[in-house]
Amino acid sequence: MRRLITAILLASMLVISLPASYAQRATEKLKKGTPVSTTAQRGVDAITAAQMRDYLTFIASDEMEGRDTPSRGLDTTAKFLAMNLARWGFKPAGDNGTFLQRIELRRDRIDSAQTRVSLNGRALAAGTDYLPVAGGGDISGQLVFAGNGWFVKSKQVDAYKGIEPAGKIAVVFGSPSPFLRGVSRAELGKQGEDYMNPNDYARKVGAVGLIYIPDYSYLASWERNRQRTMERGTTVVAKFQTQTSSPLPSIVVSPEVANSILFGEKQTATQIFNASYGTTPLASFPLNASKTTTISIAAKSDVIPTQNVVAIWEGGDPVLKDEYVAIGAHYDHVGICAPGSPDQICNGADDDGSGTTAILSIAEALAKAPTRPKRSVIFVWHCGEEKGLWGSRYFTENPTVPLNKIVTQINIDMIGRSKKAGDTNARNKDLSGPSDVYLIGSTMMSTELGELVMSVNKSYLNIGYDTRYDDPADTNRFFFRSDHYNYARKGIPIIFYFDGVHEDYHQPGDSPDKIDYDKMEKITRTVYMTLWELTNRATRVKVDKPLPAQLSTN
Repeated sequence: MRRLITAILLASMLVISLPASYAQRATEKLKKGTPVSTTAQRGVDAITAAQMRDYLTFIASDEMEGRDTPSRGLDTTAKFLAMNLARWGFKPAGDNGTFLQRIELRRDRIDSAQTRVSLNGRALAAGTDYLPVAGGGDISGQLVFAGNGWFVKSKQVDAYKGIEPAGKIAVVFGSPSPFLRGVSRAELGKQGEDYMNPNDYARKVGAVGLIYIPDYSYLASWERNRQRTMERGTTVVAKFQTQTSSPLPSIVVSPEVANSILFGEKQTATQIFNASYGTTPLASFPLNASKTTTISIAAKSDVIPTQNVVAIWEGGDPVLKDEYVAIGAHYDHVGICAPGSPDQICNGADDDGSGTTAILSIAEALAKAPTRPKRSVIFVWHCGEEKGLWGSRYFTENPTVPLNKIVTQINIDMIGRSKKAGDTNARNKDLSGPSDVYLIGSTMMSTELGELVMSVNKSYLNIGYDTRYDDPADTNRFFFRSDHYNYARKGIPIIFYFDGVHEDYHQPGDSPDKIDYDKMEKITRTVYMTLWELTNRATRVKVDKPLPAQLSTN
């Protein structure tokens, strides 16, 4: 409670009403004919490193507890954003006249006291021998090993080829994730036709439940996963869940239990673990018919809300104000990421406190500008990006303005870190420098957009644009890993600003004191000037390139 009260006090101190004198002075100069610089007319000079430091220090403070989706830290951040937007005169564009677009999440929590699992009659201990991960219900049956559990047509992966799983419990290698290691979301194709995840495929072929043998990354985070599955529960967007099948009763087992399950079988757990890092799909095979498992998972569900934060700065042209340039960032992060450690909070200063702060500063600059842009600007702070682009998917499927009126979407996700001279850390090898940033997507769908972005930068601060990742074939798949992706899927041309991965990515070390605020100022000002050009063009930028096949099929 004390931490929450402190956070509220900090937010109140940072929410400063728009100084009328600032905008008034610039407006009066325009009226009197006094020379005013182009940047002052547009308001970009209001974006400063000092102001962004203040905002980010709050947004990425321990009081926000890592801004997990959902969490009270995320909710407090949303209120902080909304309070500022209201003071600056923005139009609410969420639900019911508010800045918040409500998103209902369904949370499934395990009742550990009533959950039972046994292997060949031996009772297993929850939390140490296994973690219940999904699906309430009672099942019992023989076992079958089904590789990684996936069906992926493009990769010739068919986990149940050559085995009979009907009525049995499928044992699969991997973690209960919506993604398959080594295969991008874009490569999967159409769900249900081109690919099925382990849960959906098991259900289709008649298996009654799943036992996951975890990979190294899951084992390394066993305690964190235990807290998530057995204490906090798992969450999904309720509207998304209705579009897929419900989860089968499923558990993840410890290495010791995995060894017991596969003892005396065609392959041992160690052999399967080693084979999983090869290029050949894991073989599937039946298990000894005498081996049986009983799983009884007691689960309870409830609905909890989270939200996107959505605001509009209305354009000044009577016709063009009905069109929008969208600008967004995700204001969530990964929460308590290292339970039990001295520093257990992943503050997410760069990811994506930097983008959250940047577009807040852009909003403030627009409010202080003496003139309005011709087109309107819609700001969306997305939640749940770290969970699988939840907020941007929800907004583009439930838009609060017509999607066909959004002419471009600008996404800022991580612009606060710089590679220092002499840095030999391998994890920082692709981190951009103090005057550089990765530019992704601007040329992928629109020639005009790509030219505009380059032209604005060249005539302004001329920061270094690195376009090596501006390619759907990029092996890092950065184009598909942030919120702009869901806008691009809807045919909206996008620009994505990104500083590159680094040693503190999703770690407690991603803290405000490591941010290069001068770099943030330069990039944010450049984004603002690009935004200004997009809002004041006579015509919207033309989409003259077909969507990459990966976009149109997924």
